[in-house]
Amino acid sequence: MNRKNKLLTAILVILLSSVLLSCEKKQENNDNKEILLLKKTFASMSEKCVEAIPNGDPKEFLSDLQKVLDSEKEFSSEDLSPFFLIDKKHSVSSSYIPKNLVPLKENSTFGINKNNLSLRPEAYNALFEMAEEAKKQGVFLTVSSTYRSYSYQENLFNYWVKVDGLEEAERESARPGTSQHQLGLALDFAPVDDDFALTEGGKWVYENAWKYGWSLSFPKNYEAETGYRWESWHFRYVGKQAALFQRKWFGDVQQFMIEFIDQWKKNSAYKDL
Repeated sequence: MNRKNKLLTAILVILLSSVLLSCEKKQENNDNKEILLLKKTFASMSEKCVEAIPNGDPKEFLSDLQKVLDSEKEFSSEDLSPFFLIDKKHSVSSSYIPKNLVPLKENSTFGINKNNLSLRPEAYNALFEMAEEAKKQGVFLTVSSTYRSYSYQENLFNYWVKVDGLEEAERESARPGTSQHQLGLALDFAPVDDDFALTEGGKWVYENAWKYGWSLSFPKNYEAETGYRWESWHFRYVGKQAALFQRKWFGDVQQFMIEFIDQWKKNSAYKDL
C-alpha cells in the first residue's frame, strides 16, 4: 500500500471511529432520557403501584414498554386507544361510539345469553381465539355483556341506585361515561356474580385469559385503587403484549398499568425519545 492509500485509510478509520462514538453518545443520552422519564412517571404514581413493580433492569422495562406502545398499531386508529384511561375520574363523552363494532351471534364456540351484544373487531377476534381454546380443553364460555352505550349505562346505573342505594351502586356499577364497556373492549362472562369464579369457566379464564390479551379489570383487594369491588367476570381486552407487560411488571393489576401508560404519554413520552 502506498503512502497516499495509507493516509486515506487512516483518515477513514478516524472518521468511522468518530461516527461510532457519536452514535454511542447519542444512544447513551437517549437511554438516560428514557430512564429520567421513567423515574418522573413513577414519581407521580400511587405508592401501591410502585410497590407492585419488581426490582428489575430499567432498560428491560423500557424495552417491554415500547413493545406495548407499538402494539397500539394493531388496533383501529379510528377508535380510542386500547390503553385509554377510563375510571371514576376519567371519562368519555356521551357521544362516543366505537366505529366498527362486530355483533356477537349464536355460534358453537362460545355462548351468548343476551341480544345486541357487540365488540370492537380486535376484542371479538381475541374472544373467539380464547373461547376456541377453552372449548378444546372442555370449557364452554358464555358472554353476558359487551359494548354499552352511554344511555344504556345511564339507565343501568340509575336502576342499581334504586335497588341498592347510591353508595352500594357506586361500588358495583359505573356512572355513564366512565364504564369500560363503552370502549367496546370489555365483556362480562356469565354468570355475572361471585359464583363465576367457582365455575370451570371462571377458573380457566382466570388462569388463561392473559394469553389472549384479556385482563381482569377489578381484582380482589384493590377496590381503593379501581373504585369497584371484585368482579371476577369482568375482563378488558388490552392485547397480548400489554397483558404480558401487566403480569410481569405491575403485579397483574390492570389499573396500575393503564395509569402508568397514561402518565407516561402525558410526560411528553415516547414522541420525543
